[in-house]
Amino acid sequence: MRHNKKINHLGRTNTHRNAMLSNMACSLIKHKRIFTTVAKAKALRKFVEPLITKSKEDTTHSRRVVFSNLQDKYAVTELFKEVSQKIGDRPGGYTRILKTGNRLGDNAAMCFIELVDYNENMLKTATAKKATKTRRSRKKSTAAAETEAPVAEAPVAEEKAAE
Repeated sequence: MRHNKKINHLGRTNTHRNAMLSNMACSLIKHKRIFTTVAKAKALRKFVEPLITKSKEDTTHSRRVVFSNLQDKYAVTELFKEVSQKIGDRPGGYTRILKTGNRLGDNAAMCFIELVDYNENMLKTATAKKATKTRRSRKKSTAAAETEAPVAEAPVAEEKAAE
């Protein structure tokens, strides 16, 4: 039974796991999207989302708390300047996990983990779905195209028959 065992140890010691999550969080903040296994992505989500929440309030204390977890001043600067500005009004759920299939070597489940507001493809599809037309306007446009098309093709057929 696995009572009271919330943390996935990922087959690593405590210090190795903390260093790995810190490095993965820095990479996620710098590149906005990383490719990893599903288990590591779920562990990373629990690690990085509280740090992003801390970055909403730009104080010396919150910067020091985030730096103690990340240990990378460039990632901390990126987090507080760009990422926190973009996610300022979002109440949570800053990351998205997109499963991609299994790895060829060991069949491990792989995925992308990305910051939600930085995926331009997802933002474009959400706005494109809102612009829908009614059936009536489609029928009118297709009916007009059908009446014009045979008229344009008829003289060409007559010219070929004359030759």
